[in-house]
Amino acid sequence: MSLYERIKDKIYNNLQQAALKAQAGGEINFTELPPFVLEEPREKQHGDLATNLAMVLTKQAKRSPRDIAKIIVDHLDTEGTWITSCEIAGPGFINFRLDPAWLTGVIPEILAQGKEYGSVNLGKGQKVQVEFVSANPTGLLHMGNARGAALGDSLASLLAFAGYEVTREFYINDAGNQIYNFALSLEARYLQLLGQQVEFPEEGYHGEDIIETVQRIIERDGDKYLHMEAEQRREVLVKYALEEKIAAIKDTLLEFGVNYDVWFSEQSLHDSGYVQETIKLLKEKGFVYEKDEALWFKSTLFGDEKDEVLIRGNGVPTYFAADIAYHRHKFERGFAKVINIWGADHHGHVARMKGAMQALGYDPDSLQVILMQLVRLIQDGEVVRMSKRSGRYITLKELMDEVGKDAARFFFVLRDPDSTVEFDLDLAKSQSADNPVYYVQYAHARLCSILRQAVEQGYDTEREPSEQELILLNSPEELELLKKLADLPGEITIAASLTEPHRLARYVMDLASIFHSFYNSQRVLVADEHLRTARLGLIKATRQVIANVLHILGVSAPERM
Repeated sequence: MSLYERIKDKIYNNLQQAALKAQAGGEINFTELPPFVLEEPREKQHGDLATNLAMVLTKQAKRSPRDIAKIIVDHLDTEGTWITSCEIAGPGFINFRLDPAWLTGVIPEILAQGKEYGSVNLGKGQKVQVEFVSANPTGLLHMGNARGAALGDSLASLLAFAGYEVTREFYINDAGNQIYNFALSLEARYLQLLGQQVEFPEEGYHGEDIIETVQRIIERDGDKYLHMEAEQRREVLVKYALEEKIAAIKDTLLEFGVNYDVWFSEQSLHDSGYVQETIKLLKEKGFVYEKDEALWFKSTLFGDEKDEVLIRGNGVPTYFAADIAYHRHKFERGFAKVINIWGADHHGHVARMKGAMQALGYDPDSLQVILMQLVRLIQDGEVVRMSKRSGRYITLKELMDEVGKDAARFFFVLRDPDSTVEFDLDLAKSQSADNPVYYVQYAHARLCSILRQAVEQGYDTEREPSEQELILLNSPEELELLKKLADLPGEITIAASLTEPHRLARYVMDLASIFHSFYNSQRVLVADEHLRTARLGLIKATRQVIANVLHILGVSAPERM
């Protein structure tokens, strides 16, 4: 527990004791102390912390909240709480002001914990799976996949930092119609490149990468498959292409900083009989019926607009059937919580999948789906629509070549998933304060530069400041910076609870801004040894916090820029 959380805990407990003392003395009547909050007021002028305790006691005590607040304040023990004043405000809030000297304790805490500073034990080792990207292995990763990769990987890192046991998983869609159409596309390109006059399938994949894959097959095997039976030829071509595409997806995601723990094959669910077994379970539980020679899931029982087909009339399972089996498999592996990151176009799939899990006996709330809006790429003020490589969309590889991994990841995680991202290529490449990732990374590099200069001038940067020296950090800019550093564990707790890594991107931008303001108003390498040592401690602590947050977001923290 962080220093700030310990202070809040002590004040919270002392407020409880104050209310109980007032109850014992007959000044406030209540049968049970209700839950209350102790939090930072929205407006700084209202103090450092505020509680609604008096207001939530009104109903039981049958007294005005301001009267109750005064009684609580009279009984409140402030010893060791850092409270300097209590003020009753508005309808009955109690506002507290803290001695700013408490903030100086944050520096030794950060320096002692280093890379672990900010981590919390919210998850208590609970097993969580985050499944993200899971792109069809029929082409190249695009901008939507890029956003999903940045969001999913950052979320997984955030949850791990918050005490969860996290597994990153990629679901390989290597079965079904898309693979059949992929095989037809490969076959058509193969025959065309060998001089055959064949039409390209209407639902085929048109990317330049498909042609390149087939060219490599021909370079290796020539016309070896030209006179094969069509079905056998497609099997050979698709086997080679899937291996190549999946390897390319892995390599691209690794370059983007994403390393999965599990690559799960959809085809394995069919081969093992797990899909049929899952449908049988649903049937035994009374959630499957037969109509028009097909098997249907009663998804309308769970809020869906219509029931969904599981097995088509031709005996072939639908993608939905395989997806139900896959999610059952997740819970059978012992995950307490399963998080999927899907495109917004999958909105209609959420209720029916939660319903299927409920039908199988799992808590539907244990499945969380984060829906992600579209990405629009902007260059020179115009929307960029086409890619030379894919023929349809800008690829993740092209984006990284253009702006780099760090800018791409930071821009994608900066916004709430429910917001459309307008990715400005020119801004992402610019070295200016308007570029958010550059602004944050420059702050880290500037912090490193100050420490290098200190060493060059012969100052001891390894000595930690004493308590007496830390008290010298009392300017408004220093106190604001210290407060922001102290906020990190709380920010981690909130961001992990809400599964919102974009909160950390906003936090580190605010921290960089506060640091730049401090840098512009206060010299670090001053002649006074004690003040200089205290400020060097502040510099080291700030550098550590920025690096910790950037690490969670999968963005580098450069020492020079």
